Amino acid sequence: MTRHRVLVLEPIAEAGIRFLEERFDVDVDGSGSLEERIGDYDALVIRSATKVTAELLERADRLKVIGRAGVGVDNVDVDAATRRGIIVANAPESTVVSAAEHAIGLLVALARHIPQAHAALKQGRWERSAHGGIELEGKTLGVLGFGRIGQQVARRAIGLGMRVVAFDPFVSRDRFRELGAERVETADEVLAVAEFLTLHLPLTPETTQSIDAAAIARMPEGARIVNAARGELVDESALVDALRSGRLAGAALDVFSTEPYEGPLLELDNVVVTPHLAASTEEAQDRAGVIVAEQVAAALEGELVSNAVNIPALRPEDLEVLGPFLPLAAKLGRLAMELAEGRAERIELTYYGNLSDFDTRLLTSAALNGAFQGRFEQAVNYVNAPLLAEECGIEVVEQRRRSSRDFTNLVRASVSSGGEELRVAGTTIGRDNRMWLVSALGFELEMELSPLLVFFRYDDVPGVIGTVGTLFGEAGVNIANMTVSRTRRGGKALMALSIDSQAPSELEDRFRSEGFDDARFIALG
Repeated sequence: MTRHRVLVLEPIAEAGIRFLEERFDVDVDGSGSLEERIGDYDALVIRSATKVTAELLERADRLKVIGRAGVGVDNVDVDAATRRGIIVANAPESTVVSAAEHAIGLLVALARHIPQAHAALKQGRWERSAHGGIELEGKTLGVLGFGRIGQQVARRAIGLGMRVVAFDPFVSRDRFRELGAERVETADEVLAVAEFLTLHLPLTPETTQSIDAAAIARMPEGARIVNAARGELVDESALVDALRSGRLAGAALDVFSTEPYEGPLLELDNVVVTPHLAASTEEAQDRAGVIVAEQVAAALEGELVSNAVNIPALRPEDLEVLGPFLPLAAKLGRLAMELAEGRAERIELTYYGNLSDFDTRLLTSAALNGAFQGRFEQAVNYVNAPLLAEECGIEVVEQRRRSSRDFTNLVRASVSSGGEELRVAGTTIGRDNRMWLVSALGFELEMELSPLLVFFRYDDVPGVIGTVGTLFGEAGVNIANMTVSRTRRGGKALMALSIDSQAPSELEDRFRSEGFDDARFIALG
């Protein structure tokens, strides 16, 4: 079997390289034209210097995954990658501690004028009175963006005796309470009380230059700003004006809108600067390399990529519950679409029981991935399946319901077209999470989902089971499992079989001529 090829364009930890080399053919080489080489690789590992554009991805016919050894993916056209079914993964946890510690370092340096005093003493000037600072204890730290890094900064600031007020609409109130931070409803409420302001926002069209002259005007007179997140969050011209006028007492910056930075902020005595060092610790770099190597391996080996930015992410504790249902959702999606003969205007996924307590978007992506296999010229996977549904005008609906009757957890997939709806449902059983089909085509069943399935609908009359067994036997096809369900005695019945080998096409034609209402031979793969 041909081994996958991985191109590592920028340096990562040796442990990450070794991890990849044990599994794949790895080239560690940043020389040469990437445009000419990218078509030869299944995976690309980069840091921040490499720009992965839509034009570049047009040449990446084999590429399955892009691993970014770091937090952001600003240098990757994620939309273009998603359209091509390429997973984009990063290492979001790798730099959390380093970035939080650096932000706190900037905060302390800003309050106590440590860089200025250091520089003066190095130049032979003993200037105690010129560099007196202020205490952090009792001061209010405003935090915009209360994700992983923002929370770690808050934890450390509280340890310094500061009051922490933060805004992030995506973080629960319970998390704020756990950390001892005050949660407010708007960014303006943070600005209004922040004697120190630290930024930990993602870079989006809404957050770009959000700290502008108007935002600064809403802050207390003499406040100070720390930015170790993204330079583009701050309007640097407005910041310079506020620092020169005294509206702001100081700023500590690790990031800039253009890097390397050579602008007027370097000329101001009340500004502390570092050259984008927040993630630059040995520990963070090692973690990033190993984590991204693991993510690339997971993508190439068909496993769940937990840090993918273009697939719904799961927390480890959620994955423990939802993980066994991913292959089930994929098979149910495939089965429902096959039974609907590929016609779909609407696909609905319903999650019953304990599953309803979780974020089930990844299960829905799995179901769509299963449903669309073999139906598009391009490869279909978890990444681009939702996008393909949107482009085809297929409405995708996700429902959660607490009650699941006889089952702790249940997944139901419905495909609708032309006013007709077709449903299948299943669950997992036992410690090995065997996938079990519990209903199909309006009938209740109990049968393990297998790669090769056959469904017959017919009148509930004697002799049908014998006929089915005889015809399969004559064709040399072994029946592994069989279950029969009916609506009422003498009414309609459904027979579901799993078989050990592909049935010959003439057998399928024979059954359809035997008077069955429906005979469907389905390969789930």
